[in-house]
Amino acid sequence: MTRRTALTGIERPPGFVLHERRKGLFQRNPELVLHCEDIPLSKLAERYGTPLYVYSATAIRQRLSSFQKAFRDVPHTICYSVKANSNLSILRLLSREGCGFDVVSGGELERVLVADRRAAKKIVFSGVGKSRDEMTAALRAGILLFNIESESELWALTECATRLRTTARVALRVNPDVAADTHPYISTGLRKHKFGIPIRDARELYAKASGAKYLKVAGVSVHIGSQIVEIAPFAEAVARVADLARALRADGHRIDYIDTGGGLGISYQEPGLDFDGRTARYARAVCHPLRGMNVHLLLEPGRAIVGPAGVLLTCVVYRKQNDGKRFLVVDAAMNDLIRPSLYGAYHEIVPVVQPANSATKIETVDVVGPVCESGDFFAHDRELSRLEENDLLAILDAGAYGMSLASNYNTRPRPAEILVNGKSVKVIREREKVRDLYSAEL
Repeated sequence: MTRRTALTGIERPPGFVLHERRKGLFQRNPELVLHCEDIPLSKLAERYGTPLYVYSATAIRQRLSSFQKAFRDVPHTICYSVKANSNLSILRLLSREGCGFDVVSGGELERVLVADRRAAKKIVFSGVGKSRDEMTAALRAGILLFNIESESELWALTECATRLRTTARVALRVNPDVAADTHPYISTGLRKHKFGIPIRDARELYAKASGAKYLKVAGVSVHIGSQIVEIAPFAEAVARVADLARALRADGHRIDYIDTGGGLGISYQEPGLDFDGRTARYARAVCHPLRGMNVHLLLEPGRAIVGPAGVLLTCVVYRKQNDGKRFLVVDAAMNDLIRPSLYGAYHEIVPVVQPANSATKIETVDVVGPVCESGDFFAHDRELSRLEENDLLAILDAGAYGMSLASNYNTRPRPAEILVNGKSVKVIREREKVRDLYSAEL
């Protein structure tokens, strides 16, 4: 049976839920075990080892469906942001559900093409430093749209398109100078940031672009940052883009696409918030400034789709105490999930197995990894039920910017990745071995 508990933040339905487990017929103190869909996370750890990334296919599909439903009344394409999680199996899953893709490198472009060659026609290519080789590969693939971020890039794309005698559809990514309440490393919509073209300069550059034989002006793009939890900044940015698009049409340009970017945040500390309601409010905020314009909307969610659909499983290696300070040393580390170290990001951390009754001893601990850095931590002064060595922890909401930011620091092999779909379990990335890390070295 499924059992809810008074502990907050421990479940992420439909992907991660608690089920009661009894060790024997007359067991009076049943345990609660965190599952990914129908599979106990403890069984996955036992079979595949830790650290281990585990994803729920049902959760991914459900969150994508929420976006599709919210925007169902307007022409649109969901272009999943590949940088959030670029595993090929996840890209294939999303492509089967009708997704397009937002890529920011030639490597991400190649990943999408390997996952589904037919998805090329729904790819938008963003990023401030596209190389000529990357542009050429995208032109040959026949992608939907280039989001151009500088005049120099525009002329580099012109060179590539002319050499191939292929037309490149372009949108200029404009910087609307809209502030968003997020971490400064992932805020992109202000004039001080490296991204985009100042919106006041856009009409002049569009005029230049329209004179190039192998460029086709097709849209306007904007993206103001990531992990934005307030809706108002999106509405303000799109309103400014809508005004620009109307002016561009008056100048004689054909504006078919408005790319509103991604950035809709998730709640790492209040997961019970109504996601369908939030996406509906987001859709209204984005669509309202564009009413009557007859444009095709491009949306680039990433974290909002895959973030809560993944966890990082880790095992307690040692308990440690320095004077009054308690530590849980786990086998995952900052190289596996760098967000807490890089951004000071919060992730809920929960025991995979715990007593069903609420009378559990609570202690305050730091959850830290084995990497030789003081910055190698997942939580400081976190209240958790008492855990012993070899117990399992789940670091929640790790489906986005977890494995995609992982490294081999300290010559640590990266974790395996598992995709669960109901009762089905699939290894979608094998665990690296140490010899894999030095095999290319001479």
